[in-house]
Amino acid sequence: MTETERANARLVDHRSATVSPLLLVTRLGRWAQGEGTLAERLAHGIASLVRSGELRAGDRLPAERALAAAVSVSRGTVVAAYGILSENGVVERRQGSGTVVAGTLLRLSGSGTAHRGEALFSALPSSIDLLRSVPQMPDLAVGIVRAHDPEPDLVLLSETDPAGLPVLRERIARRFAAEGTPTTLEQILVTHGAQSAFHLLVGEVVSPGDVVLTEEVTWPGFSDAVRRRGGILQGIPMGPDGIDVMMLEEAMARLRPVLVAINPHHHNPTGLRLPSSDRLRIAELAAEYGVPVLEDRVLAPISFDGVVPPTLAALRPDAPILVTDSVSKWAWSGLRIGWLRADPVLVRRLRGARQIVDMFTSVPAQLLALDFLDRADELRREVSERHAGRLELLRGLLAEHLPEWEYRPPRGGLSLWARLPSGSAEEVIARAAMRGVAVAGSDAFAATASNDDHIRLPFTAPDSSLEEGLRRLGEAWRELG
Repeated sequence: MTETERANARLVDHRSATVSPLLLVTRLGRWAQGEGTLAERLAHGIASLVRSGELRAGDRLPAERALAAAVSVSRGTVVAAYGILSENGVVERRQGSGTVVAGTLLRLSGSGTAHRGEALFSALPSSIDLLRSVPQMPDLAVGIVRAHDPEPDLVLLSETDPAGLPVLRERIARRFAAEGTPTTLEQILVTHGAQSAFHLLVGEVVSPGDVVLTEEVTWPGFSDAVRRRGGILQGIPMGPDGIDVMMLEEAMARLRPVLVAINPHHHNPTGLRLPSSDRLRIAELAAEYGVPVLEDRVLAPISFDGVVPPTLAALRPDAPILVTDSVSKWAWSGLRIGWLRADPVLVRRLRGARQIVDMFTSVPAQLLALDFLDRADELRREVSERHAGRLELLRGLLAEHLPEWEYRPPRGGLSLWARLPSGSAEEVIARAAMRGVAVAGSDAFAATASNDDHIRLPFTAPDSSLEEGLRRLGEAWRELG
């Protein structure tokens, strides 16, 4: 077995929760080095795997003789090691069931608090708000709102289906199909924006102690929902184009997540766009492991070069791919209409969950969303062209006021992810606040540990706010030396 095969092999059989003795030895590494007896060191190594989340409550450890043979020690050493783990409450010795990991999952280190997203709504009324990436409403959208005059169909206006108006669900399904992802009405759930879809989905599939994988920096509205639910969020490192797919596969094998959530197209906050080969591999991993993958496409259509990749669901129709989208970024942020594309069975379950959360989505809002969907291509093109120009304005301001800051120009989306050459992002944010500018940095978007070396700069604010905000930010940076 090669090193790559060992890394991607499954330590625990998902069906029987049985730990492989040979793979356990691989995961333990150089466990015999260090202080203490062999039994103490072996117990410490196994306990470390429990703390990291690789071994979870209910997993059945190898039989004493099998593990002794695998690690080349006496059976007595393994018996003693299991005894130490039992005394410390890490495992339970069950008659007829062997030795199993005890209790509830220990939290992964760096899982953080459940309110990171709060920082994005904390600007003072007197501050220049560079926190939120709320796009400027297209002129076409303004015209559509003014001209909106729905037919007074009393049957339609009294519709209260928690899944959404059938006519809107059908229209959304047709748009998916036109873009290369065959979809039926039964696969669509209409929600109060994409954030509501995140909340409903997390509440349905994540239980306390469950592992959820996402990018190492991600939208805090999703990470907060997982943490509030009691889930364990684990961030996967990112490369120059997005999430590291090899490390994602390794984490899927080791940590057995209940959900993977990614933002592969104009990622918020980094602006990265995942290559086609990596998108295909993620879809294949979803099919191989049977783990649902949630694809956030809210920013996908805001593309400066006209490239809008297909959904992951289009690449592997047999994979458990969930897709969320909304009209917020390309039509009107004030119209809280989003949707989730999922298996019809899951849609029915979430439809039931809505009945105890918010009942159903506003019918007038859904009717207006129909008008937006009729002009979706034009709206998306206008938003993309306008914000491509705003990106160039921001880049010019960075060259003038913050030439030392490094960034990779995004090919779409609404913000730029700038890296500081030195120092702390939190220090810059604090100093900027003293000058009346509100910005967010690494910590607000970190899934796990933060390097505290990036700041997100949306290019959605009015010209005057963007120009004055960058000028003051430059002054704050120079004050820090």
